[in-house]
Amino acid sequence: MSDIPHQNLAIIGHVDHGKSTLVGRLLYETGSVPEHVIEQHKEEAEEKGKGGFEFAYVMDNLAEERERGVTIDIAHQEFDTDEYNFTIVDCPGHRDFVKNMITGASQADNAVLVVAADDGVAPQTREHVFLARTLGINELIIGINKMDLVDYSEDSYKEVIGEVEDLLNQVQFATDDTTFIPISAFEGDNVSEASENTAWYDGPTLLEALNDLPEPEPPTDAPLRLPIQDVYTISGIGTVPVGRIETGTLNTGDNVSFQPSDVGGEVKTIEMHHEEVPSAAPGDNVGFNVRGIGKDDIRRGDVCGPADDPPSVAETFQAQVVVMQHPSVITAGYTPVFHAHTAQVACTIESIDQKIDPSTGEVAEEDPDFIKSGDAAVVTVRPQKPLSIEPSSEIPELGSFAIRDMGQTIAAGKVLSVDER
Repeated sequence: MSDIPHQNLAIIGHVDHGKSTLVGRLLYETGSVPEHVIEQHKEEAEEKGKGGFEFAYVMDNLAEERERGVTIDIAHQEFDTDEYNFTIVDCPGHRDFVKNMITGASQADNAVLVVAADDGVAPQTREHVFLARTLGINELIIGINKMDLVDYSEDSYKEVIGEVEDLLNQVQFATDDTTFIPISAFEGDNVSEASENTAWYDGPTLLEALNDLPEPEPPTDAPLRLPIQDVYTISGIGTVPVGRIETGTLNTGDNVSFQPSDVGGEVKTIEMHHEEVPSAAPGDNVGFNVRGIGKDDIRRGDVCGPADDPPSVAETFQAQVVVMQHPSVITAGYTPVFHAHTAQVACTIESIDQKIDPSTGEVAEEDPDFIKSGDAAVVTVRPQKPLSIEPSSEIPELGSFAIRDMGQTIAAGKVLSVDER
C-alpha cells in the first residue's frame, strides 16, 4: 500500500446520468485500467452497436468478474490521484446501492454527485442527496455531466446548478461546501484536463477537486465490530465467517463473541486476499476461523466483537428516522424490514415519540399520531427477532439503518440508544 491517505468515494446520482461512464473515465484517466483493456471493450461495444459505451463496459465487465470471484465480494474499484488513494464504494448500478450506502456497507467519506445537463434533478438525484446528508457526508463535488449533449452551453449549466442548489437547500446541505464542475465523462471534458469547450468555466477539473477534499477522520478507537456477510465451510479449515471489519482490530488468538447468536471462541486463522495474516483492521474484508464454531452456530447479520466487550443486542432501541417516501402515513405498530449492517430484521415501530423539525433539529411535536414522507422523527423500535445494533454516537458504523417496504427504501435512520436484552 502506498503512503498516501485513503478515501472512500461514493459516486451518486440518477440511474441514467452517466455514473458508470464517469467511473470508467476516472479509472482510465488515472491509469487504473490499462489502455488495451479499454480498446478491447471498445471493439466489443462497437460490435454490439453500443459504440462509446466502452467506459461503462469496463465497469460492467469488472462487475461480472467480481461476481465470479470466489471468496469475498468487493464491490469497488481503486484509483490514485496526487493526494489520495481512492476506493469507489459500491460502484454505480449496484442494485442495493441505496441500502448499502445507509447500512454502512459502503461508508463513504465524500461523494461525487452526477447530474445530467440535459435532464437536471431527477428522482434518484433527490434520494441520493438526501442519503448523503443523512449519512453525514459533508463535502459534495457535483459533476454536471453530458455537457456535450447541450453543446457546452453555460446557460444550461447554470440552470441545472440552480435546480441542484434548491435541492441542497431543502435538505440543509451547506452549499458553500460544494464544488460544481461542467463535465463530459463520455468525451473527457474537465475530468483530468481543463476543456476548451467550456472556456467560460475557470474552476478546478474533477481530479483537482478530488485532490482538494479534506482528509477523512481516522476510524474511532472503538472495540472490534465485524458484521458477518456470509458463513462458508471450507475443506481443511472448517467454518469460515466472512465480513468487513468496521471498527477495531481482529488478531489471531483473540477471544471473540458472535451476537445475537451468543457463541464464541478463539480466532485460529485470518485470511485476506487468499493469504493468511496475523491481524486485520477497519475496512479490511476478511475470512476467519474460530475454534469450536460450526456452520450452524452463526449466520449472516451476526456481529463479531471481543468476548469481554461483546456487541449489543437490542430488546428495543430509540432512533431518529427520516421518511423519504411512503405512499400513506406511518403509525405505531408499523412493521417493515430494517436493514442494519448485514442484518435484515422485521421491526415494529412501537411508538412515535417526537416529530423533529428537519431544518433545526428541534422538537416540533411530542407523541404525534403519525409521520409521513419528508418528516423526521424519534421513534422506539422493537426488533421481531434478536438484532445486534449500536448507538450511533458510540459506534456510528453500526448505528445506522435503512427501512425498506414494498420493494423500496422508505426511510433512513440512526440509533440514539439501545435497551439491551
